[in-house]
Amino acid sequence: MNMQDLETRGLVLLGCGKMGSAMLAGWLAQGLPAASVWVLDPKPSAWLQGLDGLNLNAALPVDPAIVLIAVKPQMMGAALPSLQALGNGSTTFVSVAAGTPISKFEDILGRNTPIIRAMPNTPAAISQGITAMIGNRHVAAPALDLCEMLLSAVGQVVRLKSESQMDAVTAVSGSGPAYVFLMIEAMAAAGVKQGLSRDLAMQLAKATVAGAGALALVADEEPDQLRVNVTSPGGTTAAALEVLNDQNGLPDLMRAAVRAAAERSKALGA
Repeated sequence: MNMQDLETRGLVLLGCGKMGSAMLAGWLAQGLPAASVWVLDPKPSAWLQGLDGLNLNAALPVDPAIVLIAVKPQMMGAALPSLQALGNGSTTFVSVAAGTPISKFEDILGRNTPIIRAMPNTPAAISQGITAMIGNRHVAAPALDLCEMLLSAVGQVVRLKSESQMDAVTAVSGSGPAYVFLMIEAMAAAGVKQGLSRDLAMQLAKATVAGAGALALVADEEPDQLRVNVTSPGGTTAAALEVLNDQNGLPDLMRAAVRAAAERSKALGA
């Protein structure tokens, strides 16, 4: 399966909210013709309605190459049965719905259905996300490659060895942006306490976190060395890190937070 198959057989996008729209925009920018895409969405955005050639809420192709499921987990039960006719065939289903295991899709679509489970995160909306993916035994290597290419439209993609890793992925990268946003809030609030205006403190906090993250992505050194590079013995950074690394400090809090998120992910997928 390759891009030509996608253009010929078609791609179905079930749900086109923020995540679905970000992916669709990425695919179109990469050259996928709008006429090769079918979108099923009960409340299409003005942007979606304005795309020339797009098959919006139209009859589906008989044998699409990919069906990408981007609806919320609570809407899955109502949306999936309409696609049962495409199960147990050559169509590969890709889900980006959080907390829904492959087995649940197999129960609805059929045990012989090629299914890929993927976990993107919200920075995908600006093509700065990271997505983890894993397929069942019916997904052929070319379909995995095509799926990785599609998901790469909104950021980095990693392949998992086992679906059991998905709960940890959800806890680290899926929920992770919220941890970073909380850190920005806390840094800005602390800056206000030290005499900065709220707007200035927030600007400093946002730019600092964004810049540090960008540096971590491109630097040859690992984050622990980058931290050392900023920390002069007896200096201001060292004084702050002594507090953050104290008993029940940031490392312990982060371990507890990620563990709580992973356990909740397991419970939701049970």
